[in-house]
Amino acid sequence: MSPVTQHPAAVGAVAPDFELQDQHGTPVRLSGFRGRKVVLVFYPLAFSGVCRSELAALRDLDTDAQVLTVSVDSLFTHRAWADQEGYGFPLLSDFWPHGQVARAYGVFDDAKGIARRGTFIIDGEGVIRWSVVNPAGTARDVAAYVKALADIS
Repeated sequence: MSPVTQHPAAVGAVAPDFELQDQHGTPVRLSGFRGRKVVLVFYPLAFSGVCRSELAALRDLDTDAQVLTVSVDSLFTHRAWADQEGYGFPLLSDFWPHGQVARAYGVFDDAKGIARRGTFIIDGEGVIRWSVVNPAGTARDVAAYVKALADIS
């Protein structure tokens, strides 16, 4: 069976809405942040080196945007990782149905069963204004988020 080629959700499109549980088991719905900018970050797996450095940079990011992170890890894994690393933003579990939200955003790697490193900046109206997708082992440039956020009114 050949893998299905996915294309990331398009800039200018309305961001696919979703509801996932955070590291505390609390449901978080994307549309609940209307009126605020959102930095939506998909990452492959908790406790990996590249993911740790990226989320640490997000933790230390000085922004008024809401940061939401998503991986296929369980909420229990997210809770342990958030507690260990001091992440104060929601770590959302796309565990079941496995990768459903990552698929909606076109960043699910079917062959590996994990999300690719996709980032989507969503404006207060729920429209995707900027995005980048990197391969699993390649870190994203957080400075690019800062510039993109500054460009969105």
